[in-house]
Amino acid sequence: MAFWSVREELSRVQRLRRSYYELLRDDLDQYMLDHALIGSYTRFLNSGTPYPFVEKRELKPRARIPGVEYEHQNTFLVIFVEDTIPSRYKKYVRFFDLNTISKSNLLKAKALPLPDSFDRNQKYFDAVQFYNFLKILLPVDYALLIQRDPGSHLKNRYMLSHFHVRIDWPIAEAAEDMAQTLRYISKDLYERGDAYAESLQKKFFEYYGVPVMVGGRRTAAIVAAQYLKRMQCISTVYVGSSESRALIRISERGISKAILLPMSEAEMQQFAALHNMALLTFKKNYVVAREGRYGICIFQVTYAYTNHARPPDDGKLRELNPDVNWLSIGQEHILPKPGVHKYPPLPIAFIYS
Repeated sequence: MAFWSVREELSRVQRLRRSYYELLRDDLDQYMLDHALIGSYTRFLNSGTPYPFVEKRELKPRARIPGVEYEHQNTFLVIFVEDTIPSRYKKYVRFFDLNTISKSNLLKAKALPLPDSFDRNQKYFDAVQFYNFLKILLPVDYALLIQRDPGSHLKNRYMLSHFHVRIDWPIAEAAEDMAQTLRYISKDLYERGDAYAESLQKKFFEYYGVPVMVGGRRTAAIVAAQYLKRMQCISTVYVGSSESRALIRISERGISKAILLPMSEAEMQQFAALHNMALLTFKKNYVVAREGRYGICIFQVTYAYTNHARPPDDGKLRELNPDVNWLSIGQEHILPKPGVHKYPPLPIAFIYS
């Protein structure tokens, strides 16, 4: 059962808002791909450092990867909510007057290179300068929050409302919440003992497609994604880390990871032919950079949940088996370059090829 209201359950006003949110999210997806992947690649290039491409094995469910942090990789955490987060949630999602987007608050955070002429309207999604403003704020610690402006009663207007947003919900409570929904416990995380509770907390990380006890941003992202399930609306969490070199996106559709993938001339030729496309057309619309004889493309994997990671049909309590996979490979695509409108994502079998 979905934790959010599906379209058929929405009023016409809410359906309009959902449509508008999804349009804006399509736009934000494009920007985040560009910033996380192409922007990072450019930074490596400018520093004279070879780009550390992600290996296949790092994308498999339950992959154990040695942690290396790459300083040129763009890091960020962005939370985009369909509605306005209620103030009662401030206990765990820390958004207050002191970290609202205002000129005085931003000036106090001296690390931000703010332009001299601060336009208060640039925080709105429909502003021409929105993405330039977002780019300035993306490197800040903690998260950025984009949500519906509670003051816009007549129309659905979205804005970058807060910066330095801390996610302070304990991992144990997030794991407990997940385990209750999936019926591995009835009430308390520790009701079946410490070892069982520890296994469930490890499974919580697996549920969101990240290694156990990863760095701060990815942990904050998955905890935020779980916490926001208590709202009736949908939300999207984007996270980029210096270790993963990927854009991780968590939404009502599940988890996806996008990375840069080098393809040889022969591979591009074969792949274009498979999709009845001229090689030149493929290069023009799907290749974001060239490295020697290789074309660099954006590859995205979307994960699917196995039955063990879905609520049981009968609703009865069940026993956890830590050894079974909770995620499988759902879909794999080569994405068009950010900004390309005419061409769709192209299916590819990469991870297990």
